[in-house]
Amino acid sequence: MLDNACKHFPTIPRDAVTFQTNQLDICEGHYVDITAETWDKVIDLLTSVEVTRAEIPLPVPLLPSNAGAISLPGNQSAAGSAPQPEDNGHDGLSTDGKVMLQLVLPSGDIVSVTVKRAARVQKLVDIAARKSGSCPTNYMAVWLGSRLHHENSIGSYGIEDGEFINFWIQQVGGKPVIYLYSPSDVDVSVKLSLSPEWSFSAIYPFVTPKQEYGQHVEWNVRTHQDGNLTEKNSGLDISYLFWEAKTNSDAFPRSPASEPQSVGVFSPTSSTLGDADSIVVSVDEVTIYLDKSLKALGLHTEARTSFITYWLPSILKHEYIALRFVPQPAYERTASLSISPQPDVVTRIFMLFRGICKEHLTDWSNAQIQAEKDVGWWADVVGVDLSRASDMALFRVLEWGGMEVLI
Repeated sequence: MLDNACKHFPTIPRDAVTFQTNQLDICEGHYVDITAETWDKVIDLLTSVEVTRAEIPLPVPLLPSNAGAISLPGNQSAAGSAPQPEDNGHDGLSTDGKVMLQLVLPSGDIVSVTVKRAARVQKLVDIAARKSGSCPTNYMAVWLGSRLHHENSIGSYGIEDGEFINFWIQQVGGKPVIYLYSPSDVDVSVKLSLSPEWSFSAIYPFVTPKQEYGQHVEWNVRTHQDGNLTEKNSGLDISYLFWEAKTNSDAFPRSPASEPQSVGVFSPTSSTLGDADSIVVSVDEVTIYLDKSLKALGLHTEARTSFITYWLPSILKHEYIALRFVPQPAYERTASLSISPQPDVVTRIFMLFRGICKEHLTDWSNAQIQAEKDVGWWADVVGVDLSRASDMALFRVLEWGGMEVLI
């Protein structure tokens, strides 16, 4: 694990790599260190560990042999919340002068900058976003495993010359909608369970999310033969169920050294597109390409129109678009859908896309060739049974959604 951590987090010195968890009862919600001596005792009890840079000389013992609880030092902070600056500047560090910092961009590139200690963290965020060609509102700054508040000064955190500041992007899964078509009116339960990499940001009709391994929601609806639904809790008549989720990048940061995922893998916080698994077309061609592809994937006219018009404002910001569709089994592992009574066929379409500038087209030669292929190949990639998906005598479920990959 230490070897892998050093590979994926090259900015952390090997002797400063620390593994932490807050998943055990004795942690009481705080992140504490997992020592080498306790690793074998706890690893099978955890679903994830946090890799961070040691902030204290000695690790906090996770499972002391002579105690039933953990005593945390006063300066230990939970992961995801930055160390707070002193109220009156009595931390012994001056906010005057300048500091030289290493900004680790989401791409893994490192940029050296010199800024005033009195400058806000927002200044670093703006620099990182400008260097990456992205919107600063999507960025978070992280130092020593903790998130920095954009309005605070750099000097207030005691950041020294040469320190590394990591920048992550929070991505959002945009407007997945779920249609249910039944040949007769029937009461249906629809349960959607997210992996911990995601948290719901919008739900309609609203139902309260519940927390287990990850968040889940459950709608109870009555289907109608015209394709509309009635949500039983609110009495609302609707065309589809809607959900949206944000990525939990604080807990599942994208590794700067992460490699492109295989076609059969989908991670909301580390989504990738590559020359081998995607297509690239100009913005002028993308709407026609999408309409043909979505039709081949079983989307009816209204669904295709809604899909394209929802993503069109984001698409038009770019010169070229790289896109791919996620195989259903990979998508199901991060957003599991359980429906009762069980449908005859379920079709779940989720698109990943990103903008490509003209000068980078040479890196996408194969993807440009693949754009010339018949769009029917996407049905095999996703795993769509088009004949059953269009059989009106069957109880059918159709979902579409997508996400812009910002790096």
